[in-house]
Amino acid sequence: MDVGTIISLIPKPCSDLLMKIFSIILCTFLSVGALGQKTATINLFNGKDLRGWKILNGKAKYEVKNGEIVGTTVHGEPNSFLVTEQEYGDFILTLDFKIDPGTNSGIQFRSESKPDYQEGRVHGYQLEIDPSERAWTGGIYDEARRLWLYPLEYNIPAKKAFKQNEWNKVRIECIGNTMRTFINDVPTAHLVDDMTPKGFIALQVHSVRNPEDAGKQVRFRNIKLQTQDLKPSPADDSFVANLMPNTLSDQEKKNGYSLLWDGRTATGWRAPYGKEFPANIWEIKDGTLTVKPQPAGAKHSDIVTEKEFGAFDLQFEFKLTPGANSGVKYFVVEEEKLKGAVIGLEYQVLDDEKHPDAKQGAAGNRTQASLYDLIPAIQNNRGKHKVGEWNLGRIVVYPDNRVEHWLNGYKVVEYQRGTPIYNALVARSKYADFENFGMTEKGHILLQDHSDEVSFRSIKIKELNAIP
Repeated sequence: MDVGTIISLIPKPCSDLLMKIFSIILCTFLSVGALGQKTATINLFNGKDLRGWKILNGKAKYEVKNGEIVGTTVHGEPNSFLVTEQEYGDFILTLDFKIDPGTNSGIQFRSESKPDYQEGRVHGYQLEIDPSERAWTGGIYDEARRLWLYPLEYNIPAKKAFKQNEWNKVRIECIGNTMRTFINDVPTAHLVDDMTPKGFIALQVHSVRNPEDAGKQVRFRNIKLQTQDLKPSPADDSFVANLMPNTLSDQEKKNGYSLLWDGRTATGWRAPYGKEFPANIWEIKDGTLTVKPQPAGAKHSDIVTEKEFGAFDLQFEFKLTPGANSGVKYFVVEEEKLKGAVIGLEYQVLDDEKHPDAKQGAAGNRTQASLYDLIPAIQNNRGKHKVGEWNLGRIVVYPDNRVEHWLNGYKVVEYQRGTPIYNALVARSKYADFENFGMTEKGHILLQDHSDEVSFRSIKIKELNAIP
């Protein structure tokens, strides 16, 4: 028997009262449901005006036309930002954008503007909008702070996601320490970081240097924010830039990475040609592996992995002290004929400004991230962090002997072992007298003690079995 039948059997005065009560309850239930839906998904832009937003830093022009926010460049103005008045922590942001060629833009998230930080300059995470040939749309830039955190050199296929002269769909997922971006449903960036857990959202109009670039526009529409019942997109195989020390995200594990140093003990590491870990030289403290400074002429105490590796993707963070020298060697062999010498290909770790080794060798082949004494790293000052700050190094060795050195998201060295060019480089180097230098099928990975204080952390590796 339904509610209407039951009420019809009740005397009319009572039934009228029950119907009123039932109506009130029903309306309340529907209102709560509607309110819950409104709270979970927010329209950040009402399509009519800029209510709920404010402009910071520059004086670029922002206006509403045809249900779109239109930002227009103004010559002589710094980067301008249309900022939400509210801050948000965990959310999924979706919107559409369309940009004129020849300019640049971005979408800030978990960002801030504080009087005590560069006089209120907007800073924080930014989804890059980059219609240039570089094609880094969807990468993550740290505006006015650490600069590039996830350039699209980490995810080459994603460079094709952006469509010039068309509307592009953006999705930004911020859930806990994980931030992921998508352009037109293509995964573009995957960052794990905890520097700023919440902040405002902002639409950038970039500064322009040339007067003729004034008047270029970027358009935004359908700006929606979900704040409840957040469900991340399924895991994929894209590279993860994990800035949380000594950790592996679920996607990194899925992608085959493991910690080469656990962040707490000396497990898996020892002295070359030995069994013990030189704890008197290497200090493990607060998640950092640090070689202590030694007096000039002291015997070096490198450390190597117990396991040998062939093809692999190795990541590590390193931090220099002023004038310091170190290195990460790979394909290191321990052979009786070497009489205790520790030989291998080396990713140079060096203070280029203060250590004299940077000016030795040939053509800068002893500078930071170079293949030591063989191939110089491409010099890109934007890729270098200051001495005393953490740098992200990466060495990729493919099964076909192609090798790459990376520094803070930039590929700075590329070569192939065993080629005539490689052999010629070895022949003119300090390794010329070592037979088949760097050509062993497998070898240890080594962290170098050069008597200077240098720290390492977040050492992780993925073994590669197939040629991409």
